[in-house]
Amino acid sequence: MRKDPTHFFENLRLACSTRASISDLCRSVAINRQQFNRYINENCEPSAHNRLRIAAAFGLDPVDFDLPTPLFRRKLEEAKRPQLMDGPLANAFPGNPQALRPYLGFYQTWHVSLSWPDRIVCSCAHLRESQGQVLVTSLERIDDLESGIRQRSRYVGLAAFQRNRIFLTEVTRGEAPTFGQTILMPFEIHQRQYLRGLTMGLSWRNDNLPYATRTIWRHRGLETDRRALLKNCGIYWTSSGALSSVVSSFLLQAGSSITTLARS
Repeated sequence: MRKDPTHFFENLRLACSTRASISDLCRSVAINRQQFNRYINENCEPSAHNRLRIAAAFGLDPVDFDLPTPLFRRKLEEAKRPQLMDGPLANAFPGNPQALRPYLGFYQTWHVSLSWPDRIVCSCAHLRESQGQVLVTSLERIDDLESGIRQRSRYVGLAAFQRNRIFLTEVTRGEAPTFGQTILMPFEIHQRQYLRGLTMGLSWRNDNLPYATRTIWRHRGLETDRRALLKNCGIYWTSSGALSSVVSSFLLQAGSSITTLARS
């Protein structure tokens, strides 16, 4: 036995906490649950063969379990993170997964519209963690009765936390996808409901003109009434009483609502 097996036992428990159940893990590594409990309870260490099987189940090397726990945690998170790309963006997402976790959940979101002048678009979004990354899904549902337009848009993308800011990069689903980018400020010390920031994209009804506008997101919790979120989605007049003062005052601050890049 090694001189100090403490790290192994701590790291094993940490790794197990990332799985849905110990029973499922035992089945995947073909180790009896009773025997595996002896490892978790520090009654004995696994053989070299069993250590290899346990480490492989987490995408790690057996020696990684002997690292100090902070280093092991980093190794574990890196092993869980799928490498979706090469190059400078390979490690950009999620940046700092621990810092993003307080922001997971559902949001009602608002931004000033370039496609519908003097209107505010209300949408909904969901941030969730999956395989070491934080995924973002946004939905827009707009019914413009005056013009007969019925728009349904779905955006999917990734979230990153860098330099105390939340970065979202999304792409629309469909035959002609477009990108959208949003930068949000973290919650304030005494305020845990609203994220404020800027969102950038293309105007749907104005020849795909690039634009940037303020956006504000209200956190609705890890679980919420999803039907209510979708029901609130749509376009609102800037003077609508359905908009809270927090939303309208931030979005409509004088001279700061929309910036466009017009054709030359």
